[in-house]
Amino acid sequence: MEFSSGFLLSLSLCLDIGVANIAMITLAMQRGYFQGFALGLGTCVGDLVYAVLALAGMTVLLQYETVRWVLWIGGSVVLLYFAAKMIHSAIYHPAVLAEAGEVRGNSSGQEFFRGIFLAMSSPSAILWFAAVGGTLIARSGGGTILSSALFLSGFLCAGLLWCAGLCLAATQGGKLLGDKLLRYCYWASAAIFCYFAVYVIVSGYNEFIGKLAPAVVPGL
Repeated sequence: MEFSSGFLLSLSLCLDIGVANIAMITLAMQRGYFQGFALGLGTCVGDLVYAVLALAGMTVLLQYETVRWVLWIGGSVVLLYFAAKMIHSAIYHPAVLAEAGEVRGNSSGQEFFRGIFLAMSSPSAILWFAAVGGTLIARSGGGTILSSALFLSGFLCAGLLWCAGLCLAATQGGKLLGDKLLRYCYWASAAIFCYFAVYVIVSGYNEFIGKLAPAVVPGL
């Protein structure tokens, strides 16, 4: 359960098509698979750093019920926002692939560090970890050392598989599949965000509201 939760959470981040994914697609199409994968590997490391920090910090903060209430309500709203954003992007998305002349001739090592920078400076990633990801990570992987390790393993595996698959699709399909690939990613991302929104809303309801029902019923 911890591994699959980490896997899906990481995948929802990967499917949020932003600067890092666009750079990876463009790089793989124009300079080859391994250049694109090097950048993607850097983004995985950047996301994993955020996941570890969220796991360490949110586990402590979630001991306070007020914090859990705020994160439940705020996280649910942000998840629904991301889901609506992805659905809108899937329907009305523009062509966002970069032109060939915009790709720089960096080495694989430079692309790796650029990937870390892109992942950790992404506004959507920061918002996600601050408002949603920290709560989900702490709930799913904050129990024991083993559960944390399983969660982070799933988180990392999803990122690596996404980078490998995306770079392969970019090198094989090129620009002919680029637009369709983005559209499919938007729809998949919307579905995963909806799944986590339902998970957070239902689990929060059971924790904060459901436990009050037995205390109210006897007094009626």
